[in-house]
Amino acid sequence: MDTPAPGRRRGRSLTHLVLRLAAAAGLAIDAAVHARLADQYDAIGDSLSQGTLFRLESAAASLAALLLLLWRHRTGDLFAWAVAASGLGALLLYRYVDVGAIGPLPNMYEPVWFTDKTLAAWAEGVATAALTVLLLDRRRRRPRPR
Repeated sequence: MDTPAPGRRRGRSLTHLVLRLAAAAGLAIDAAVHARLADQYDAIGDSLSQGTLFRLESAAASLAALLLLLWRHRTGDLFAWAVAASGLGALLLYRYVDVGAIGPLPNMYEPVWFTDKTLAAWAEGVATAALTVLLLDRRRRRPRPR
């Protein structure tokens, strides 16, 4: 069986550390932006406000960043990827498409870019990309022989 050389393993673990830190930083930025903007969006929505959704995104992104840094498990990485990718997907969807209200979700269509929205989009994009690479690399890795 093919066992990677010690230097190659160190390189891979350094790459994984950089990817993990980039994703955690992106999620932390995402959490901060959503927490900062939440009160400005409290008036949008009836039973469930957009401000509440922003607080939930902030909490999920904070938890995901902590899991990336402290737990280092595939389940946590998948959760972090789902948070980052869904946040970016929702941001882009509601930027370009007037979906309207869906059930308890308010109409969040906002066809403009501004600094905080751009920052959140880049942060979620970096986190999604880093986690995609990390998860795909782990999938290809074979178990080491004993």
